[in-house]
Amino acid sequence: MKKITITALSIVLALSLSACGKKEAPAPGNAAGGAPAAAKEVTLKVGASSVPHAEILKSIKPALKEQGVNLEIKEFTDYVQPNVQLFEKQLDANYFQHAPYLEQFNQDKSMNLVKAAGVHLEPFGAYSQKIKKADELKDGATVAIPNDPSNGGRALALMEKNGLIKLKDGVGVKGTVKDIVENKKNLKFKELEAAMLPRALSEVDMALINTNYALEAKLSPTKDAIFIEDKNSPYVNILVARPDNKDSEAMQKLIKALTSPEVKKFIEDKYQGAIVPAF
Repeated sequence: MKKITITALSIVLALSLSACGKKEAPAPGNAAGGAPAAAKEVTLKVGASSVPHAEILKSIKPALKEQGVNLEIKEFTDYVQPNVQLFEKQLDANYFQHAPYLEQFNQDKSMNLVKAAGVHLEPFGAYSQKIKKADELKDGATVAIPNDPSNGGRALALMEKNGLIKLKDGVGVKGTVKDIVENKKNLKFKELEAAMLPRALSEVDMALINTNYALEAKLSPTKDAIFIEDKNSPYVNILVARPDNKDSEAMQKLIKALTSPEVKKFIEDKYQGAIVPAF
């Protein structure tokens, strides 16, 4: 009887040890056998002007976070470094410029940055602390314009449209002060870096200012501008990327978020016509 009992106990012990040696196969995607692993979060570094570009990007940051995209926004006060750093892969994208500026920048710097999406239009305007109407400009008055080719030409084209000067036929928005063929008021032109224009208002009779810098200076394009571009302007502000990353999944999520109904409403509600959705 004792021998039978020992044999039975040996069998039970062997089965127990065998069971301990077997482990349940882990669930797919998780070596520990728990719930499937979450998708890895991707970080997108985007350079932007503070107003309105960074503000618009901040409005979509929570939604992108839910989609696994961590949006890092780096704010710039100039129009050069955002493109340089994007080309050098310090940034994944930038959002501060229009297509004519990008085209000229690529040409001048031998770069190949590309448009990823059109987002909004910032109507370019003329401002002054000394006059209320364009025809109040005195003979020999000083007018400040941006010193970069695309925005300088844009300023001169807008002045021509409002009867202040006449440009050489065919130059359009690519005109320079050297292309002025008629200047009845003998206006003097001061070419400054775009970011400096609002600060120069007290020193000149009129300045043509990009809307992002006008807004930063608490100027309202729809209320304070002497004259302003209409909705037919070709200068839509764009999201810019590199050829190697413009079609990435994370970039596509950013594009979709920037051109969503939510962003359209955000722009319309916050900027009240000073900035116009372009999608």
